[in-house]
Amino acid sequence: MMKRREFIASASALALGTLAAPTIARAQGTSLKVGTYGGYFEESFKKHIYPDFTAATGIEVDSIPEPTGEAWLVQLQQAARAGQAPADVSMMAQVARIRGERAGLWAELDRGAMPNVDNLPEHFVHAYEDGRFYGTGAVAWYIALVTNTEVYPEAPESWAALWDPANENSLGLLALASNSFLLEITATTHFGGTDILATEEGVLEVMNKLAEVKPNVRLWYRDEGQFQQALETGEIPMGQYYHDVTGLAAADGKPVRSTFPKEGAVLDSGSWVVSKASDALEASQVFIDYMSQPEIQSKLSRFVGTAPTIPRDMTDLTDEEFAAVSSDLPPILPRYELYVDKADWVNQKWSEIVTG
Repeated sequence: MMKRREFIASASALALGTLAAPTIARAQGTSLKVGTYGGYFEESFKKHIYPDFTAATGIEVDSIPEPTGEAWLVQLQQAARAGQAPADVSMMAQVARIRGERAGLWAELDRGAMPNVDNLPEHFVHAYEDGRFYGTGAVAWYIALVTNTEVYPEAPESWAALWDPANENSLGLLALASNSFLLEITATTHFGGTDILATEEGVLEVMNKLAEVKPNVRLWYRDEGQFQQALETGEIPMGQYYHDVTGLAAADGKPVRSTFPKEGAVLDSGSWVVSKASDALEASQVFIDYMSQPEIQSKLSRFVGTAPTIPRDMTDLTDEEFAAVSSDLPPILPRYELYVDKADWVNQKWSEIVTG
């Protein structure tokens, strides 16, 4: 992600009483290697999150900047085979998390020692098929429908605008099936939900419907900055983009807006997992439990620009703060397993039918 909105706001007082005290006592005085996405993300955690975590728990954090995508998963797998952990706790994108789950890479965690995990909705609580708990949602962000306000004085209300013939040669869309989630957007907009993506026949039906947007697509983009610039100038006045980044540009006076369509925006996320090679399991559990507190999720929204992974009514975010990062509309949830179980087939059909 690109740089995140920072609010001028004081951090909430830490609710230390909600952390599991016996576990903290055992973990105090230890150090913990925590991996997060590099750049702005990591810097924000080092500045706004880790010092207070250390003050609250006595656990020092060694911050590890992760490479993006599958590269970090490969590093963790190779290191685990040698009995080593480049990081104890890692923030993982969902497809990489599922691949790690299938490989048995993640340590089993004691949910009983992590009471704040109960704050999270079920889609942010991760377990192996046999029920062993191993991770939680860490941070979340939305991919929404964005427009240039000078070209589109009125905000579109639905993802159906992507198919509108009036928008010929006007769209910027993410180039990959596995990061655009356009299959889920199409299924929700035109087929009543994402259940149709459960079969190959259904996926092909959705792809053929999505292919109807091709006359409207000016750019299939991989470089976020390229699309953002074209959106701001009006060269490509409509598309899909990150809600918080668009809001940041609007706050800087750029003629752009981010809209949550009536069908919902796509909720993407990163998750906390622990390498099975880590020897800091108790400290890792203290960290993940700490990050699941309402106060900390609110703080992440203010200072890192992420959407809370807990229900809105558990946070102390103002309406303005919440709207900058999230929405009360039910989200479109990606079907990440599709991009793990049928990755080669999906990518081949995507290039043949959608982007070809």
